[in-house]
Amino acid sequence: MLNADRIIVSLDVSTLDQAMALVEQLPQVGFWKVGLELFVNTGPKILDFLHHRQKRIFLDLKFHDIPNTVVGACRGAVKYGVDLITIHGTAGRVALNAAREAIYLQAIELNQPPPRLIAISVLTSLSPRELAFDLKIPLELPEYALQMALLAKDCNLDGAVCSPQEVTQLREICGRDFLLICPGVRPEWAEAGDQRRSLTPIAALKAGADYLVIGRPITAAANPLIAWERICEEISVLDG
Repeated sequence: MLNADRIIVSLDVSTLDQAMALVEQLPQVGFWKVGLELFVNTGPKILDFLHHRQKRIFLDLKFHDIPNTVVGACRGAVKYGVDLITIHGTAGRVALNAAREAIYLQAIELNQPPPRLIAISVLTSLSPRELAFDLKIPLELPEYALQMALLAKDCNLDGAVCSPQEVTQLREICGRDFLLICPGVRPEWAEAGDQRRSLTPIAALKAGADYLVIGRPITAAANPLIAWERICEEISVLDG
């Protein structure tokens, strides 16, 4: 896999027309993230469009509810034929186990490959101070992210979402087969926005990330195609 194929571009827009326009502007992108804002505004229409364009889909709805509700949501998500689904690690062991089982059983029933279930460790918008003072979590942020990833691994989930700053530790402890997806990735020439714990794309890949989730540095650029090509060129030095 070329490193350019490890980039998942976020469709951080609110309308179907905006999303379709971005996909058409960036035909080289093979993997797209659909999050809460776009899915709530467009429903599965955007997923149908991406499938028609033969794109891979990261359905990032971050399920977090009681186990029974999570099970129902996961069953519904499997029907969309997406590649990745997210659930908050803080939903707890019972919900994580139930979600994993629901996904595999539904995939068997539909005779299709199951999507990979990925746990959210700590949102990349949170700072260590906010974790400690606002959420009253007594652990240091890297340790808390590790505990969430280990819980996901113990529940046989496929991987975790973490900031690039935690990925080295998680890779060392969780192993090579545990998928690590890093949002909060920002090229040096892009604004940080609301990301508190970011690294550059090349630094995140060197640290051990499997996939990078990049949105506004590409999608909000004056020319998204040029921004995409610039990032691909920067990380191409790692190909080989």
